Amino acid sequence: MGVARTKDDDGNARKQRPLASLGDITYDTIMRRVVLDTNVLVAAIRSRRGASFALLSLVGQERFQFVLSVPLVLEYEDAMKRTANRVGLRHADVDDLLDYLCQVGEHREVFFLWRPTLRDPQDDMVLELAVEADCDGIVTHNVKDFAGIERFGLAILKPSDFLRSLEVKP
Repeated sequence: MGVARTKDDDGNARKQRPLASLGDITYDTIMRRVVLDTNVLVAAIRSRRGASFALLSLVGQERFQFVLSVPLVLEYEDAMKRTANRVGLRHADVDDLLDYLCQVGEHREVFFLWRPTLRDPQDDMVLELAVEADCDGIVTHNVKDFAGIERFGLAILKPSDFLRSLEVKP
């Protein structure tokens, strides 16, 4: 078993992650730093029974770190407030959730654009944030919309897959 080391913006070692080997292939056994796509949060407020809600429930418990940016939080707000009334939430409830996410998430600014890279410009924003923040991956229900991000060193994971990687049952 080896260890993967990455560096932060100042060139310092950021984290160590255990690696497991199977034959000639080495796997990163812990994915810790991700961007949560908007559809994951919308799914979480729509149902308390799915993997998205389970993942949202782990936010702030130091099982993983998620990063966000001002444009992404504004997208979260827009999408969740459009859904809120249909699921019995008030806009104030969405504001409280967003305040909490902003409190425990890692804030990043993106100073470069690689557009268009993906089919949807909103997805490009998520990709650019993940690259800027040196994330391990993007958690989304729209896996096919992020096809090709592997070239940036990012994994695409559904919420249930990410939960399994954290050794949490979806």
